[in-house]
Amino acid sequence: MENTILYVITALGISIIINLFLKRIGVSQIIGYIMTGTIIVYAFDLKEASNSHTLGMVGEFGIVFLMFTIGLEISLAKMGSMKKEIFVNGFLQATSTALLFFAIAYLGFSLSFQASIIISTAFALSSTAVVLSYLKNSKEIYKPYGQISTGILIFQDLAVIPLLILIGFMTTEAGESVFTIITDTLISVVVVLLLLFIVGKRVMSWLLHFSASSEVEELFMGSVLFIVVAASLFAHYMGFTYSLGAFVAGMIIAETKYHHKVESDIAPFKDLLLGTFFVVVGMKIDIVYFIDNVGLIVGIFLAVFILKSIVTYAMLRFTSRHRRSLKAALALSQVGEFSFVIFALASVGGLINNDLAQLLVLVVIFSMIVTPFFITKIGPIVEFFSGKIDEVEDMSALSTRKNHVIICGYGVVGKYVTHYLDDLGAAYVVIDNSHKHVKEALNDGHEAYLGDASKQSTLDAIHIETASSVVVTLDNPEKKKLVCEAISKHTGNANLVVKVISLEEKEMLKGLNITVIVDGKVEVARVLVERMLSCQLKYK
Repeated sequence: MENTILYVITALGISIIINLFLKRIGVSQIIGYIMTGTIIVYAFDLKEASNSHTLGMVGEFGIVFLMFTIGLEISLAKMGSMKKEIFVNGFLQATSTALLFFAIAYLGFSLSFQASIIISTAFALSSTAVVLSYLKNSKEIYKPYGQISTGILIFQDLAVIPLLILIGFMTTEAGESVFTIITDTLISVVVVLLLLFIVGKRVMSWLLHFSASSEVEELFMGSVLFIVVAASLFAHYMGFTYSLGAFVAGMIIAETKYHHKVESDIAPFKDLLLGTFFVVVGMKIDIVYFIDNVGLIVGIFLAVFILKSIVTYAMLRFTSRHRRSLKAALALSQVGEFSFVIFALASVGGLINNDLAQLLVLVVIFSMIVTPFFITKIGPIVEFFSGKIDEVEDMSALSTRKNHVIICGYGVVGKYVTHYLDDLGAAYVVIDNSHKHVKEALNDGHEAYLGDASKQSTLDAIHIETASSVVVTLDNPEKKKLVCEAISKHTGNANLVVKVISLEEKEMLKGLNITVIVDGKVEVARVLVERMLSCQLKYK
């Protein structure tokens, strides 16, 4: 036990030091966590522990919480609106990529039929952990290519379920028929979805309601953690991945009024556990074997990267524009973390030999190490080849801005605010987390940026402390409250002007450091009376 605490504290200290350095040079923290895992293994000779099932489970729950936050972003209504991205683009990308790699492995390298299936399906998957972490943190997830990438990743995560079942079928000795396995799986899917969406939705809503009404943050946070873990364990008990249960739970909560608060509160746990996952990835790196086979590993990675990018781009061009297709193809060009699970199960089941499995695992790890460096450069790469500048630029131009107005939200009210500020000749910028609204603002000739004003990182980027005023025009009450809380926490002296449309909203914002609350109904009544007084009397 004492040694375990020593390992944990050492890993925590090393990761902090490395990530502080990497932060200064603009490198993803994912690299820091992977380096931490490798250092810990060789410093304490923990090669045996790196294959620990318990440690792997802890790391896997980083992916679970990531999938939960993805579910929060994708309600049933949104999934219906993303059906092309998920079911059309996702199916085309996954099947075409898998078929290409199967042909190369089976016909080109004369591998066995089973090994070819394992390798081709694993290489068809992309990294949900790396790509979606970047898309969410950079707000690229709201761009068209981000939506396409997200939809394909969701399909891939759903496709993991039949892939794991397929591996189980190929390694089973029970002699069950394919029909029986498929029938049992479909029954389990129906049971899981019915219980989670019918029974689970009622339980989740009830639990969140009473924990939120208690006004005790620990109870609310505990309720969220219970929901995520319980849904994950239930899905796993029914024969599916932990991530599926967490994803469905997130979709259910996305339909409630608590989804923004849940997303904000769960972020630290998700990031911490996701960091643990990458530490476990780093622990699996065999430096000696990697050095001996570095040429082969890099060669396989480059081949997968190039072929996967080409095939994905070709498939997406059927439904999307050139720039969007190229960005999404480059973003999905790596090999995903679920490939670890596939290669591990295949190796244990004797479908591929241990040496080949170790080589493939190192290819996946190398891919995940390189991707954080590469994915941040996708925009400039596409701009270089297409000769066009992306319509949403970074916020570095705001670093020297002072005494300007920041408008949070470019809906109907936000548009009128810009008109009146134009009449006054006041300087302002628009911030919105909707790519559609940002694009509208840019087309209208305004300076606009994509970002979530409820996040401290966004407030830092737009230098909100130097603004003369902040006008919040958002319609969603929960999101409005989160934005006001974040701004009040970030800077206590901001002139915060907020629009409300009901007494409930005004009560919800009570106690926050808001300079002016503009009640829409009161203002309409005042204007009606003013207009009435200005009317000329009509005589018969």
